[in-house]
Amino acid sequence: MPIDESTQTNGVPEPQAGLLTRSESYKRDWTVESVLATIPHGYEENSPSPLGFFHLLERLKTTKRAGWLRFGIEHPESISDHMYRMSILTMMAPASLSSKLDLAKCTRMALVHDMAESLVGDITPVDPVTKEEKSRREALTMDYIGQTLLGKYNGGLNGPQLRDLWQEYEDSKTEESKFVHDIDKVELLLQTVEYERAHKGKVDLGEFTWVTTMIKSDEVKKWAEHVLWERHELWQELGIEPQWDKDSLVKPKSKPAPW
Repeated sequence: MPIDESTQTNGVPEPQAGLLTRSESYKRDWTVESVLATIPHGYEENSPSPLGFFHLLERLKTTKRAGWLRFGIEHPESISDHMYRMSILTMMAPASLSSKLDLAKCTRMALVHDMAESLVGDITPVDPVTKEEKSRREALTMDYIGQTLLGKYNGGLNGPQLRDLWQEYEDSKTEESKFVHDIDKVELLLQTVEYERAHKGKVDLGEFTWVTTMIKSDEVKKWAEHVLWERHELWQELGIEPQWDKDSLVKPKSKPAPW
């Protein structure tokens, strides 16, 4: 049955909808101001109102996760799609983790960790932007959010809280931040299998399975192992030998043990 677009809240998106152009993402003299100059209406700054920040968040809903586009995924998830599922996954931590973590903080961190991409865009490891430059851009964006958009709101309390939470994730030193990094990876694995399943073997996203080797906590490793087993079963059913990362550790040898 064809989609009646008149009944759809957001309609059917264009394949490139929400993507920052290469000129915006890759130019060497990148600044927050250079991106803001491309936004027709801009955002209310240095105001006691948080509405400028609220409107900025819309870009997280429309900016796509760019890594999938290389594989022909026409309507890939947005940044906020990714962060939403991450936040739910943090709430599912088993007792062995929840007993020693501030899970409410983990959920907030999952919702904030990619917030800088609202202006920076989703820069992937294959893009011509160094890790140091990516970090610089993201830090400047979080400074803009915390100081310029939220600095005068609610006595200036909320902006620094967001900035500090983002920095804690970036530093990855606390147990909460390490857990959220693990969740980031398992969410990627879930989406990998889901896109492969939807494309029935016409898309092989095996290069993303390497993230499994970077997961630290035993509990999240079990989730990842189960997802990889699902992937193994999917490709077995299709009768195709899938691509795996060169590290043989990510290829399941047998079905994971029961929970």
